[in-house]
Amino acid sequence: MVRKTVHCSRIIAAGLCVAMFAVMLPPCAVAQETIVGAGGVNAFSGRRAFLHLEAICDIGPRPTGSAGMLRQKKMLIEYFRGQGAQVEEQPFQIRDRRSGKSLQAANVIIQWHPDRLQRVLLGAHFDTRPFPDRDPVDPKGVFVGANDGGSGVALLMELGKGVQLLPGPLGVDFILFDAEEYVFTTRDPYCLGSRWFARQYVDRPPAHQYRMGVVVDMVADKNLELWQEQNGLSWPDTRPIVDSIWKTASQMNVREFIPRPKWTIEDDHLPLRNVAKIPTCDIIDFDYPHWHTTQDIPENCSGESLEIVGKVLLKWLQSIE
Repeated sequence: MVRKTVHCSRIIAAGLCVAMFAVMLPPCAVAQETIVGAGGVNAFSGRRAFLHLEAICDIGPRPTGSAGMLRQKKMLIEYFRGQGAQVEEQPFQIRDRRSGKSLQAANVIIQWHPDRLQRVLLGAHFDTRPFPDRDPVDPKGVFVGANDGGSGVALLMELGKGVQLLPGPLGVDFILFDAEEYVFTTRDPYCLGSRWFARQYVDRPPAHQYRMGVVVDMVADKNLELWQEQNGLSWPDTRPIVDSIWKTASQMNVREFIPRPKWTIEDDHLPLRNVAKIPTCDIIDFDYPHWHTTQDIPENCSGESLEIVGKVLLKWLQSIE
């Protein structure tokens, strides 16, 4: 088997064998739409999620420590607090690999029903790669990361509408990880935000406990194909999570969730599972042709794909006992 590093999060191809808030969407526009059922899957709108995605990309590039990242973070904190969530930052510092200087970063922790001590973690990275280094024409050009960096955030923004209506006993946290791919060379480390979060979870245990976690990444491809990630299948504590999510998709007649492995991926789910000991799997479409190029833009993404993933996750959350 040939193993080759190909993903910003050090994804290893294993083969088949294995803009502020008002710009984004006026509150009145959201309020006027009918949400069907208490946390039902119809609470998730791909149209609204795609508007979130466009607003995020309108900010421009959002690498760690940049003005774009700071603007995005402010917008997201205001948005989720406006939706009724409890929101806090988790600051940490990294080293800029070019200058050696310290750089400020911060994860964002969004809690729904914070009084519930048994919780589920849903995570996504919200930084963008500094440059579109795989672009054949302009590898130092502008990278807005619509799918890689924007899609997971947009999905969680819309998912909150259903999650806040979920009955007990489980609470849900959204974690936005910073510095997932603040990299300039192949030797630079990845997943720094999730590593920090995992370490803090171990060293300073909160009152609550995460029963399980799911990371979403690159979930807006127009030609959506969600194969099962190999790590999640091979770990005995995460295999049931993978099976239950893909089973939920099957029950909903969603063919985009393909119940077979294709990629072995080193993403934010690894520190969560291996360091924090939170059983966590990864939902990712790595067959995206515009990965790490200037063409990772909203025009190459789909609200329908966001809706497919969002509705499956919402239905799955409802099924957890």
